[in-house]
Amino acid sequence: MAHCHGCSVQIDIPEGARKLVLAGNPNAGKSVFFNYLTGMYVDVSNYPGTTLEISSGRYKEDVVIDTPGVYGISSFNDEESVARDVILDADVIINVVNAVYLDRDLFLTQQVIDTGIPVIVALNMVDEAEAQGVKIDVAKLSERLGVPVVPTVAIRRKGMEELMQKIAEAAPGQIDTSLKAKLTELTQQGVPQAEALLILEGDPIVAEYYGLKPMNLREEVYQERRQRVNSIVNEVVQEENKGARFSQFLSRIMIKPLTGIPILFVILYAMYQLIGVFVAGTVVGFTEKTVMLGYFEPFVRSVVGMVINQASVLGTILIGDYGLLTMTFTYVFGLLLPLVIGFYFILSLFEDSGYLPRIATLVDRVLTSIGLNGRAIIPLILGLGCVTMATITTRLLGTDREKRIATFLLGLVIPCSAQLGVIAGMLAGVGPVYVALYSAVILAVFVLVGTVMNTMLAGKSSDLLIDLPPLRFPRLGNVVTKTWTKSIMFIKEAFPLFALGAFIISVFQVSGILDFLQNLLAPLTVSWLGLPRESATAFIMGIVRRDFAAAGLADIPMTSIQTVVSLITITLFVPCIASILVMFKERSKKEGALMWLSTWVIAFLIGGTVAQLANLIGTATSSQILFIGGVFWGIVIAIIFVMKAYQRRIKDQIKGDSALAAKGVA
Repeated sequence: MAHCHGCSVQIDIPEGARKLVLAGNPNAGKSVFFNYLTGMYVDVSNYPGTTLEISSGRYKEDVVIDTPGVYGISSFNDEESVARDVILDADVIINVVNAVYLDRDLFLTQQVIDTGIPVIVALNMVDEAEAQGVKIDVAKLSERLGVPVVPTVAIRRKGMEELMQKIAEAAPGQIDTSLKAKLTELTQQGVPQAEALLILEGDPIVAEYYGLKPMNLREEVYQERRQRVNSIVNEVVQEENKGARFSQFLSRIMIKPLTGIPILFVILYAMYQLIGVFVAGTVVGFTEKTVMLGYFEPFVRSVVGMVINQASVLGTILIGDYGLLTMTFTYVFGLLLPLVIGFYFILSLFEDSGYLPRIATLVDRVLTSIGLNGRAIIPLILGLGCVTMATITTRLLGTDREKRIATFLLGLVIPCSAQLGVIAGMLAGVGPVYVALYSAVILAVFVLVGTVMNTMLAGKSSDLLIDLPPLRFPRLGNVVTKTWTKSIMFIKEAFPLFALGAFIISVFQVSGILDFLQNLLAPLTVSWLGLPRESATAFIMGIVRRDFAAAGLADIPMTSIQTVVSLITITLFVPCIASILVMFKERSKKEGALMWLSTWVIAFLIGGTVAQLANLIGTATSSQILFIGGVFWGIVIAIIFVMKAYQRRIKDQIKGDSALAAKGVA
């Protein structure tokens, strides 16, 4: 049946195949079911926003379609509109329900049943419900809903086979008598039941298609549905008083600033110890120095040297200092890959445990001050894995204004996993005081730029509405699968670009262009930033990929303050080519170009300011280094204060002009 809303997602449906549509609230586990049914891997994350786009695959002769996690089907937002389009076109709806939040999830279940489309319910996470003392009478629930209900634990594949066997038993379900009477009035006019339901609930798009006015019955229909759901829950649920579980207690203290912030710092410190100290020191020390530099590069040079003179142009390009067959492999596999694997492993633990949305709740008030809300922490943290993909996930933010702010902050101050790994490794060698200076400057830039954009851009941030899934121990199989998949994606994306960068730098080297560019950039790199002359090569490499530049800096002998200045500059430096292309796609070419050029100015301005403050104040003692950070923060606070004062003055002037105009009219 073709519906009026016209689903924009084009999916090839073979003749005779049924459309099996997965529907459910956020974090109900739909993606696990999709993966099980189709054998296709999708990102199974324990936070909202993972399945914003539609995924489809084959199950036997049928087509399985995943939908965004929603609390209802309507035209209220993009997620609900997309879910509505796909659900109303389904032959069978597999409704995944979180047993822990049965009273919440059944509202969508009943709404789906009210459409008249055959439904089967997968009652997921029954193990977690039982652990919290919640017992559900599955048979009674199935009887009240009028559809098959199968208890499952998807991540352990319990109940999955039974669910598949019972798909053929999917049924339309039971509808409230008063609602059924209202639907009949519309169906007798030729309106399908599913569309009739949405017209009753006031959906303007569906009503316009049928030449009808949306009925103002949403509140009435919702209240009746809520009463029905409450009645069902009261009949089928029994709760045992087991007291507060440790996970519930931990969940509460994680979102309270007084306890949540120290917990966050402890976790970040543990993350630094794992990636910055162990992986960047011990693991990379073995993979880069022992394996790649000790065995791989000498072997490659000896083999290629039998055919090509290493001092020739071709020899320099293939096996020279920036060789395609030497530096490219050493940087990607010896230096970057262990760091990327370490970071993605930590990020997967955050996602799978349910900690990410709690961080969002914790930092909501802070992010509101720079024009975002706590939900923005999701793309910001994902940016620590890959800025390119994180830029795409800014779509989950509520307003275009928030998307613009988040996109620019991602491109400016958030280092990707490969770059972050090199940064952590280099900072591990300069001591905690310099780490504090680096962190203070980057945080200050984040606050300053966010505040400026929040002040200059019209509008305000939206309120935080986010689902807090239960805390759980991460599933090792899920964590390993995501870590492996994302690491492979990194190699596929990074290797060709690294090879391109190595080729360009090698050509520049043999042609003399590299020396020319180093001399051209010397006033910036040497005089303003106070760095060695050869650091210009790293910035040239950074135009291809920022992590390429960071890796290039790792091989240059520098003092501790030079290391910090170079890392500050390279962190704020231009995003990689892939990120820029996505930025152009998401924000427009004009806006993307403005953001790209702005990062050039900000990177060298901030890096040079820190370098000049270091020359002025000195770096002989820890107190002097910390004082540099304090002075920098003082400059930032002064700029923010002046800007806010100017903003207040403009507002007061506007109010005064309005009052004068009103007085003149009177």
